Parts: sequence; structure tokens; C-alpha cells
Amino acid sequence: MSIWLDGALRDATTASVSVFDHGLTVGDGVFETLKAVDGKPFALTRHLDRLTRSARGLGLPDPDHDEVARACAAVLKANPMPLGRLRVTYTGGQAPLGSERGEHGPTLLVAVSETTRRPDSTAVVTVPWIRNERGALTGLKTTSYAENVVALARAHEQGASEALFANSVGQLCEGTGSNVFVVLDGEIHTPPVPSGCLAGITRALTVDWTGAKETDLPLDVLERADEIFLTSSLRDVQGVHRVDGRELPGAPGPVTAKAMRIFEERSRADLNP
Repeated sequence: MSIWLDGALRDATTASVSVFDHGLTVGDGVFETLKAVDGKPFALTRHLDRLTRSARGLGLPDPDHDEVARACAAVLKANPMPLGRLRVTYTGGQAPLGSERGEHGPTLLVAVSETTRRPDSTAVVTVPWIRNERGALTGLKTTSYAENVVALARAHEQGASEALFANSVGQLCEGTGSNVFVVLDGEIHTPPVPSGCLAGITRALTVDWTGAKETDLPLDVLERADEIFLTSSLRDVQGVHRVDGRELPGAPGPVTAKAMRIFEERSRADLNP
């Protein structure tokens, strides 16, 4: 397996990042996860734009889009696979121990691993922890992911693949690595970005392609929604057949199935929408 690290392809078994890298010591970094189909990244331009927004949110220098694109292409060419999880990580680089940054400049790492198509539906759980819609990292895709690790472990303990959060005022927000949509009386709704959710790439495309409405939703909407589905770069659009103890028979339902079909057709027709 070959990865890209700071300007060149390297053997993944021997490549190394400093033990003083700020991304390791304090989580000072941002990342993107892209779907790669037959060696081609999906929605690369949108992901690079969000990587830059996240970097600016942390005060990191803008990543060089041309370099990141070259790195992605090189990694995918060196590691051919039909469906891949392409990960771009961009950190504050080597720094003193503590919160202050050093002067070595950022670290850029690009790697890929093989993955498989997700099931058409899955189970989710809600968790007692919240998203802070007014936090310093809100809306940024950072490597400070421990909250998600804890919540996802809770989901796995309960036989689910995803955990859903409310925000500080009790509104439905997002999953650990996904956005959430609900169907009410035949209409698709998803929490707006000010709720504290990440502005997901697949979320945005789904809103554009299906006409979904961005709506403030109470968490208990999950108890009465006709259908529920998730979106993310690797899930695309995925139905939910169970939320906590509530079963949703026949998932994916007709509205979700249509959204899945639309997303599949549109994304296949244009790899960089």
C-alpha cells in the first residue's frame, strides 16, 4: 500500500509522521473522506473547497488544491480498487507540546483503503450527548473526533451502525459521520447547517437533487417520521429500518428509494458535480 506524505508517494509500512505533529498531540487538523470509484474521486472540487473552509476555521494555511489533487490521483493510481475510501488529512504539523503551533508548516497525508457498497438500510440510535451549535469547531471537519468515537461505540453496542445527536436546544442535528433526513407527509426534511451539523457534500447534493427542505426539527421527529435516511460520502443515501426501539418496516420506503435512485443516477453521470 502506497500513501502520499508531504510531497511524495511512500510505502505505508515505513512512512512516518512526527510524534510531535499537532494533529496527533492536540487534534489540530482537518480532513476529508471521499468515495473513489474505479480510481476516480467523487466530488473532488467540493471536498477540496470544504477542506479549505475547515482549515481556515482552525487558522491553518490554505491547502494547495493542485497538490492535494495530484496526491489523490497518485494514491489512487498506485492502489487500484473498484471502490475506495480516500482520506485526505491536513494538520498543523510539527509543534511544541501544548496548544501553540510550531513553524514547520502543515502535514499533508493522503491514503486509501478498499471498501464495499453499504446495505440499503441500517439501524441507528440516539445518544445522550449533544452537538454544540455555537462551538469553535462547529461546521468544521476536524481530526478532533473523539466525541464521534464514543458515540459510534455506543451505537455498535446496540447493534446499530450510526449514532444521532441533538443540539443544545433539543433539535435533531446529525450523526457521527452522516447527515440525517426525515420524510413527513411525503416531503423530505433535513436539519439546516445552523443547527450545528456538518455541511455534508452528499447532503448538499441530495438537497439539490431531491428538493429536500432545510427545517429545524425536534429530536422526537424520529418517533413519528414516515421514513428516515442518512447521507454521507460512503453511504450515499441509505435508508433507516430502526431508530432506537422503533422499527420502520419496509425500509427503504418509497421516498427514500427514489432519493437513492436519483443520487445513484446523478452521481454516476457526473463524478465532479
